[in-house]
Amino acid sequence: MSAPIYQALLSVSDKTGLVDFARGLHALGVRLLSTGGTARALADAGLPVTEIGTYTGFPEMLDGRVKTLHPKVHGGILARRDLATHREALAEHGIPTIDLIVVNLYPFRETVVKSGCTLDDAIENIDIGGPAMVRSAAKNYAHVGIVVDPVDYPPLLEELRANGTMLSSATRFRLAQKAFSHTAAYDGAISNYLTARDATGAVRAFPERWNWQAAKVEDLRYGENPHQLAAFYRDEPQVAGAIATLTQLQGKELSFNNIADADTAWECVKTLAQPACVIVKHANPCGVAIAATPLDAYRKAFATDPSSAFGGIIAFNCEVDAATVEAVSSQFLEVLIAPGYTPDALPVIARKANVRVLAVPYAAGQGGNAWDMKRIGGGMLVQTPDTRNVAQEKLELVTRKAPGAAELADLIFAWRVAKYVKSNAIVYCADGRTLGIGAGQMSRVDSTRIAALKAANAGLSLAGSVVASDAFFPFRDGLDVVADNGAVAVIQPGGSVRDKEIIAAADERGLAMVFTGIRHFRH
Repeated sequence: MSAPIYQALLSVSDKTGLVDFARGLHALGVRLLSTGGTARALADAGLPVTEIGTYTGFPEMLDGRVKTLHPKVHGGILARRDLATHREALAEHGIPTIDLIVVNLYPFRETVVKSGCTLDDAIENIDIGGPAMVRSAAKNYAHVGIVVDPVDYPPLLEELRANGTMLSSATRFRLAQKAFSHTAAYDGAISNYLTARDATGAVRAFPERWNWQAAKVEDLRYGENPHQLAAFYRDEPQVAGAIATLTQLQGKELSFNNIADADTAWECVKTLAQPACVIVKHANPCGVAIAATPLDAYRKAFATDPSSAFGGIIAFNCEVDAATVEAVSSQFLEVLIAPGYTPDALPVIARKANVRVLAVPYAAGQGGNAWDMKRIGGGMLVQTPDTRNVAQEKLELVTRKAPGAAELADLIFAWRVAKYVKSNAIVYCADGRTLGIGAGQMSRVDSTRIAALKAANAGLSLAGSVVASDAFFPFRDGLDVVADNGAVAVIQPGGSVRDKEIIAAADERGLAMVFTGIRHFRH
């Protein structure tokens, strides 16, 4: 334990829980110091508070830019109570100790995401005195408590009441860890913002220095393989609707591969507007369908490739009911994901205690990452995410035959699915469901054959199907394969030097073909 807390300095932008916490400190006999708006909030609540200018004898100045940058503040924070020379210096200069710092910072990140935020607006929301106090207190955590998160107020009050206004060394160390992470994230956000602009405020595509902040959710049992260590981290601030915000309702611990595959399934199913089911196995969708109900969507998705669906990850984009859970749990699965479950659904899946059941509430458009990252040896590849979903009116008809309305709907559906299949990707679809998926082949024509083989293995006919190819057909051989298998329409990016040859082949085989003008490589 440290010495008792006699004096606390409170200066916060986020005033959540502030008054209750300060009232609790006051009840314990702790003297309250404060600044500006925080001091007014405490005084308005009837609490005795000393404003920092009165305390230091030096008024706030420069529109509040200078207020806590004073020896009487930082001396009281940084002094080591166990060193006689430090105690003597404080006494000589009449500086009392400040034993608890309660600070959170100007809302820089919240400001810069606002529409119309200028470079000047951003600069004025860079906190100076706050981070200095946070770092001073965190450095001297052996003697000072530093609180940057209102979530910590209630447990800290409880500990102070139980221990004569003292905090344990473990608590002070934990608070210091959190404090340095807080200032690191803050400075990282400033660096990202400023280095993505020139002196006029003009925005560059990527910052010159890139900082990523995340909080560890949990250590995982192992990585992709048992000999690899792994952990699961969540972006800060959190991205609403993303898989990283999951709540696990039951089941075994999530593995590295579970989470990676769950992300693929979740991102894919969110792009579909109707009730939809996506089944993923080893990073690739092996069955996707839309239907009037989640149960029908599941049955259609599962029928695409039952053998691959065994032990898969199953995701829905709508609330799941008991009948759907009954059907899903009749097969072996690793993970079930949905925005929510009806009250009668969870008791059904609870019979399969090992199944990992995840809830990820979301609204349309949520869950997108600002950046897509891929680690390489000694560095990182960073790109904007592939969020492009082509609209029907943007398709370019390039063949004499045009797809009908139902075929157009299936082409759009197939194109959505192909975006989440590893390249080279070929997806056969009909009636809002996948029929065969060819993934991750070095040759596109091999993907067309594998997708057809998958359909045959599942007893599914490709007659009248449509086909999506994530990139252009480099030769007509792949197009001939899909035509031989009964497909009637194709969606692809176009852009090959042999486009005229491919279009001529489509006309020769009686296929309708549309170009999207964009590709969806996924590596």
